[in-house]
Amino acid sequence: MISTLLVANRGEIACRVFRTCRELGIATVAVYSDADADALHVREADHAVRLPGAAPADTYLRGDLVVKAAQAAGADAIHPGYGFLSENAGFARAVLDAGLVWIGPPPEAIEAMASKTRAKELMGVAPLGEVTEADLPVLVKAAAGGGGRGMRVVRELEQLGAALEAARAEAASAFGDGEVFVEPYVEGGRHVEVQIMADAHGTVWPLGTRDCSLQRRHQKVIEESPAPGLAPSLVDELHAQAVRAARVTDYRGAGTVEFLVAGGRAHFLEMNTRLQVEHPVTEAVFGLDLVALQIRIAEGDALEKEPPTAHGHAVEARLYAEDPAADWAPQTGTVHRIDVPGAVRLDSGYAAGDTVGVHYDAMLAKAVAYAPTRAEAVRKLAGALERAAVHGPVTNRDLLVRSLRHPEFAAARMDTGFYDRHADALTAPAPDPHAPLAAALADAHGRSRFGGWRNLTSQPHLKRYRTEPDGTEHEVRYHHTRQGPAADGVTVIEVGPEHVVLEVEGVRRRFTVSRYGDRVHIGTPAGDTALTALPLLPEPTARRAPGSLLAPMPGTVVRVADDVTEGQRVTAGQPLVWLEAMKMEHRICAPASGTLTALHAVPGRQVEVGALLAVVQEGESS
Repeated sequence: MISTLLVANRGEIACRVFRTCRELGIATVAVYSDADADALHVREADHAVRLPGAAPADTYLRGDLVVKAAQAAGADAIHPGYGFLSENAGFARAVLDAGLVWIGPPPEAIEAMASKTRAKELMGVAPLGEVTEADLPVLVKAAAGGGGRGMRVVRELEQLGAALEAARAEAASAFGDGEVFVEPYVEGGRHVEVQIMADAHGTVWPLGTRDCSLQRRHQKVIEESPAPGLAPSLVDELHAQAVRAARVTDYRGAGTVEFLVAGGRAHFLEMNTRLQVEHPVTEAVFGLDLVALQIRIAEGDALEKEPPTAHGHAVEARLYAEDPAADWAPQTGTVHRIDVPGAVRLDSGYAAGDTVGVHYDAMLAKAVAYAPTRAEAVRKLAGALERAAVHGPVTNRDLLVRSLRHPEFAAARMDTGFYDRHADALTAPAPDPHAPLAAALADAHGRSRFGGWRNLTSQPHLKRYRTEPDGTEHEVRYHHTRQGPAADGVTVIEVGPEHVVLEVEGVRRRFTVSRYGDRVHIGTPAGDTALTALPLLPEPTARRAPGSLLAPMPGTVVRVADDVTEGQRVTAGQPLVWLEAMKMEHRICAPASGTLTALHAVPGRQVEVGALLAVVQEGESS
């Protein structure tokens, strides 16, 4: 029996595994980088061991350090979570060689399936060799790892070389393995997968289907189980292929077999030899704890011959610190509050006061809703997210709500191109028009010497706010009367430092007000508006040369274009600098055709948001 378990991971998956360990009476050990010294998973573990450094390559990807940490803490088992070393056969062997229990499949099964190229060969599917015009579009894909990193869609043959180079660099950074391959890119397909559990006694459970078609940058955003609208014969085929993948590798533990479904046919993509981020939707419909099953299988227990029967429907949404309207740019900063109301499961690696940094994935939490029907589960999750209080960095919360309520999703007609078609509409700013007034009234009440309003008429007062993240500025005017505060077009019913009630066109609306320095969050049942309080007189700003390229986020310069130097002509859209932030690579391109008059970016240099990277002077050179 396992008595003490180390999780070789961080964030919400570490917290998730710890929760099951507490229920089973197993002591827990966390590992942490210097950047994670105060992280939630460290605080929730019984013991914690430092991995010196901040970059993944120096910490969470150092299997030797993780094994030593387990030994130092007296752990007798290691759970890899997902990402990092979870699909690394060498790490699995090192764990076993150290006499520890490995909560995962045999190293041989990881080797057979963790490389997507070898997995395809094993399942009778070959990647493309030499790519021709007739093969387009194609997908460049990392052979190791997942999470959308190391993936590029190529629609023009001349873009293939750059895509291969970028994918190799991103894969090597994220997974320590730069191998990539090319496969056909199926337009309009659905991403469908099968969760499996297998024991050491010959039993394999196919646990239904999941649809994970809503993706940005090839990374899943919304997942659900069961996958809606599949013919029973197709489900049977998916289950059969998933069981076959498990049996040919003598698999044990949790795994996921992924497919692209198009035209009523299933195309094998890969097998993930680990637990998936989206596993909670399977847990909800089958009434299982997959982590507990992983542990019991590792201890030698046998599964029942048949899996339990699925009931109802579950939907999961991944809440990210990112700005979908700015090409999904990850965001950093302090999480002041994260609260999703209602009967919704929330798996998170952050709590109030924690900081989202630049080194790791930007996922804040996963929200999961379960109900007897799909429509009820979707409605429950959308409503809970709409009412959620997520204060701090810009998030994708509004995008999630709009996605869940989009007619295509509601009718289960989505595919992997959903955000390519609808991103602009789903990310259009829609702040509450009365949020700035509510913020101004609450602020004035909170600042009053007497804790309320003075009983006399006054001249109008002025406050200025900026809506985040779109940057729209607002001027708010209100005044005090003998009856209380007043403003044009509304009736002020009630004002306090943390709430305001306004009557607008005969309807009373309640606003909750939360302040964090100059940032103000205004909450309503229909959503949340983030504002930044501005000085009445605009402050002078630092002058920047026209055409200045600024870092859109804090990160590390990983590459500068080889073929450009100061004084050289560049064309609009030409990539100049590559930044890596939160395990994703971002290209900084020339905003217009002109002359590169300055290039300040240096590979390996850490930059803050707004740092000057380069200057492109538009027009012909003299």
